[in-house]
Amino acid sequence: MKRFSSIVITGASSGIGEALALDYAAPGVALALTGRDAQRLEAVAQACRAKGATVVAAPIDVVDRDALAAWLTAFDDAHPVDLILANAGISIDKDNSSLDDFSVIRKTLDVNVGGVLNTVEPLMSRMIARKGGQIAIVSSLASFIGLPYSASYNASKAAVRVWGESIRYVLKKDGIGVSVICPGFVVSRITASAPFPMPFLMSGARASAIIRAGLARNKPRIAFPIGTKAAVWLGGVLPGGLTARLLGAA
Repeated sequence: MKRFSSIVITGASSGIGEALALDYAAPGVALALTGRDAQRLEAVAQACRAKGATVVAAPIDVVDRDALAAWLTAFDDAHPVDLILANAGISIDKDNSSLDDFSVIRKTLDVNVGGVLNTVEPLMSRMIARKGGQIAIVSSLASFIGLPYSASYNASKAAVRVWGESIRYVLKKDGIGVSVICPGFVVSRITASAPFPMPFLMSGARASAIIRAGLARNKPRIAFPIGTKAAVWLGGVLPGGLTARLLGAA
């Protein structure tokens, strides 16, 4: 079982990222936390410090490649990172999946795909040199099937899922594990504004417990909850025409 003592978490000001930060916080653990909401991020950082963790927190936009790289490498210089949690993401599509405003689509891809690359790239060569570490990429169960809502979000999560699953094979020889996290609906600011039903909605604390157990075992894919996972699996194995009819697209 893997144990982690120097952890980077993006999107740490709410939802899954906040829950993971609070659960990993402990004496002897160093946390590098980023998030969009500076006030909420500082509250999370203070709570983690109260649990004995060393915390470096900054509201850096994951799209800002240079600023994020400088911040990550400075943290790694002081606390060699053994777990990267690339968690930051947005879901801002409108009801028509923003087909009348491609700037929304491009922004989603910039944050959800570019942000993952910007988080992993600065530390990749350092982890390879140290021959160890874990990379965790937060995708979604929505990445497995073309759902009626949030097309750019679904596409972005499919991209990072497949990328993560592919680089796992490449990095194995360097002693680096890669896990792709595929949650269903988890309580967060994203789900708070979702205009559609969310079956099997899960708390951040429960999601964190599942994720941390999976990362400790270097699981290739951490997908949950079972109900949503089963529904998505069924939609993925059915013939495309039938799936489209079930989703109202045929």
